[in-house]
Amino acid sequence: MLKTLNYRIVHLSKYYPPDRGGIETHVQTLARTQAALGAEVHVVCVNGFDKQRPLFTKTKTVNEIDCGVHVTRLGRLLSFARFDFCPEILSKLSQLLNEPNTVLHIHTPNPTMLLALTMLRRHVPLIITHHSDIIKQKILKYGLRPFEYLIYSESSRILTTSLQYIQGSKFLQLYRHKLNNLPLGIDFKNYSKPNKKAVNFTSYLKEKYGELIWLAVGRLVYYKGLHIAIEALTLVPGILIIVGVGPLEQELKTLAEKLGVSDRIVWLGHVSEDELIGAYHAATALWFPSNVRSEGFGLVQVESMASSCPVINADIPGSGVPWVSRHEQEGLTIPINNPVALAKAAKRLLYEPGLRNRLATACRKRSEYFNHLTMAQRSFEFYEEVLSEQWNDTGIQKPVNLL
Repeated sequence: MLKTLNYRIVHLSKYYPPDRGGIETHVQTLARTQAALGAEVHVVCVNGFDKQRPLFTKTKTVNEIDCGVHVTRLGRLLSFARFDFCPEILSKLSQLLNEPNTVLHIHTPNPTMLLALTMLRRHVPLIITHHSDIIKQKILKYGLRPFEYLIYSESSRILTTSLQYIQGSKFLQLYRHKLNNLPLGIDFKNYSKPNKKAVNFTSYLKEKYGELIWLAVGRLVYYKGLHIAIEALTLVPGILIIVGVGPLEQELKTLAEKLGVSDRIVWLGHVSEDELIGAYHAATALWFPSNVRSEGFGLVQVESMASSCPVINADIPGSGVPWVSRHEQEGLTIPINNPVALAKAAKRLLYEPGLRNRLATACRKRSEYFNHLTMAQRSFEFYEEVLSEQWNDTGIQKPVNLL
């Protein structure tokens, strides 16, 4: 039996909800579930309350309790080139890592926390969840690489969100002896059995925009491929609802105007969890045209599937995205960067008899595989392994994997 009550877990996340994103949502779900199972759980992140994170945005350190999870949002002095400068980061981490039976769990990419770890020396095992490689940001990639090598080499375990991502990452091949996978999970019942607020939002969307709604969910950034969705909309009927904000918003709106579909796109921006669930239930399908390996898993796919909303995703080489929702099994997978293929897949859902219903049933069942309880219990197994490896048979702590 797992000794969950003895664990003291410290998650290092870049940000934390209500700051939205796949990694942020995952960290919250994992931390809350671990706490519910009896572990003492802490999350340390940057206080990034503002939406766009401008350069000289100062924030204060805030301590909160989130469903049993101790959350420290570190105040930052400024943010530049994806680095957040937080004066209190070393003192806070040193304080948390002085307690016995502590496991440190960092979620990467995370330049701020990664650099902080290089300046700490503590006898604690380190788990890394590697959500994705750094793909586009070449300066950041190569500037951060020496620090990545140091921390990854000293880690006890490196987890990815799928086996497919391991196979596609040259960087991870250096650490094959310590690699494993821990797929992301959600509490799928929240999505399969929506509450009254979510149901009401579904009704609102259908009454306002009609029965034929396509949905896209994610930050408005380059690797989400939302320009492909906008181009595909020119070839199919219906309304496209986009949930999310980001630096490409104006560029995407300009594209929609140029292509003559701006009147068929609804930009919802930030929404509550209930509203997001309601949007999934209103949609005919989730369009998920992410096109590079910065998209390693696509947690919104699981949310959509749990809501019985099939996914049209793209076949990103070396990514777990097409494994989460599998072609012709729970959804439809198209070639990357292909708006014509996206439109054809959408039309299949509209006109091929029984297809949408078959996929809706299958994707809801598939979502149960990505269960938050299974995810948390498996994380405990990894913690148990690394904690036991820290001690030899005589009870003397082994001088390995030090931070």
